[in-house]
Amino acid sequence: MLVLSRKNDESVVVGDDDGLGGTVKVTVLEISHGSVKLGFEAQRGVPVYREEVWERIRTSRLRDPPTGGLDRTGSDDAYEKANVLSGGGHGMSEMRKGFL
Repeated sequence: MLVLSRKNDESVVVGDDDGLGGTVKVTVLEISHGSVKLGFEAQRGVPVYREEVWERIRTSRLRDPPTGGLDRTGSDDAYEKANVLSGGGHGMSEMRKGFL
């Protein structure tokens, strides 16, 4: 595990801007009363989940293998599952911005 110290308004960038995998920029927005508020910026198509939501998606995929990408409504299966599992899309994905 990499451990870094960051102050308010300082960031960490994860990934490679090679045009293939994408990057995620994590910025410390606020530190208050033992809680840290983080902002996430990711290229469109790079999923960002809270860990408990990611675990539910992963468990669901192990139990029910993907059906092949797009469902008949044209929306992405994994995104829809994450949207439902995270309470209708509330959470980290709302902080997503198109970056880089």
